[in-house]
Amino acid sequence: MSETNQNLSSAYKTILDEVAKVEPRIADATRAELTDQRGSLKLIASENYASLPVLATMGTWLSDKYAEGTVGHRFYAGCQNVDTVEDVAAEHARELFGSEYAYAQPHSGIDANLTAFWAILAHRIEQPELADLGLKNVNQMTEEQWETLRRKFGEQRLIGMSLDAGGHLTHGFRPNISGKMFHQRSYGTDPETGLLDYDAVAALAREFKPLVLVAGYSAYPRRINFAKMREIADEVGATLMVDMAHFAGLVAGKVFTGDEDPVPHADVVTTTTHKSLRGPRGGLVMATEEYAPSVDRGCPLVLGGPLSHMMAAKAVALAEARTETFRTYAQNVADNAKALAEGFLKRGARLVTGGTDNHIVLLDVSGFGLTGRQAESALLDSGVVTNRNSIPNDPNGAWYTSGIRLGTPALTSRGFGADDFDRIAELMVEVLQNTEPVTASTGKPGKAKYTIADGVADRVQSATDELLDAHPLYPGLEL
Repeated sequence: MSETNQNLSSAYKTILDEVAKVEPRIADATRAELTDQRGSLKLIASENYASLPVLATMGTWLSDKYAEGTVGHRFYAGCQNVDTVEDVAAEHARELFGSEYAYAQPHSGIDANLTAFWAILAHRIEQPELADLGLKNVNQMTEEQWETLRRKFGEQRLIGMSLDAGGHLTHGFRPNISGKMFHQRSYGTDPETGLLDYDAVAALAREFKPLVLVAGYSAYPRRINFAKMREIADEVGATLMVDMAHFAGLVAGKVFTGDEDPVPHADVVTTTTHKSLRGPRGGLVMATEEYAPSVDRGCPLVLGGPLSHMMAAKAVALAEARTETFRTYAQNVADNAKALAEGFLKRGARLVTGGTDNHIVLLDVSGFGLTGRQAESALLDSGVVTNRNSIPNDPNGAWYTSGIRLGTPALTSRGFGADDFDRIAELMVEVLQNTEPVTASTGKPGKAKYTIADGVADRVQSATDELLDAHPLYPGLEL
């Protein structure tokens, strides 16, 4: 254990001892969470383990400062240190991803996407309309002119990947705000291969003529050719927005380059800073200089005061991501996903798209006679943490599902390698093969209840404990 980790370990223990004096239940829950994370195979694709320096940065007095506005233009006095923090975070983001502009204020991925959507609307609609009206800014507009703009804002169109094909709810899913802001259509994947069909996306774009074309995914186990998506956007005059929240770490680590790197091709790019990027829970928006002034208005347009302590933690994580060590990590994430996928395939399991070339493996559990909810629960009983997920044209819908989404970023952070992931596939298949659905009281097959054959869960839990003991989480940290 390094001297740095020893010092941080002592600091965390002291902090939790102080918390316990005020509210012991919170201190106990925090300690229990570390125990739970240490004792389970975390395969949730959207989760990871931030470094101790990143975690420590979140818990500082930067939390106590209000700082609405932008660097050098705040609505509160005394923000010089917050200006430094935000400047450093944006600098690291620009250098890491090769972006012209970066905005570090969004509190989450959905905040980043909302900021991006409104920035695109403001840039694409407001400025041309103002010029037509002979006005320089919105403060000069009459109520009648505002009403004209409001009607235009409400009639804009967006297309994004459908939820069951692997898209995200913020890409135009109707119950989400993105599906209410825009008239929207969704593109799916090829029904035979499960792969993105660029010709179909282009045909939809020509028919629907969207203002915004959203690319990106949360449960699609393949890479995207962003040069092709840019061609489609340009053909119909759309702004190309890419949500790379899931695979930002693979972009940062130079696993995705050329046409697979969204930053050189997109007008606006959003991301979270956790997941494969291995930072704090938060968001970023990156854009070309053309869109920068509109993105900068995220606060007060859709954001409140920026969380200065979180921007500081983003800066630390982004600095970590600029190292050669992180590049090695990112490549290992992709290699481990392939090992996990191959481990399933050689044991007869079915994967959506037949494999992976990113960090996600999407397992179709219907071949085991289970719903995603049953499989998720049985695996949790055995020490394997996953999340159920829809698959294309899922007969069980978005709640019970027919799939399990798996990701390799978290366990790769613990040092797991290809052989370990092959073993994980073996253990998961053992659990699923020995899990049976329970018939509901109506006589129909239940979608939630299940039974696991005697001894299987305990046997698999013991095997997972061996794997976990070989790759300790935050070694030396004792609370």
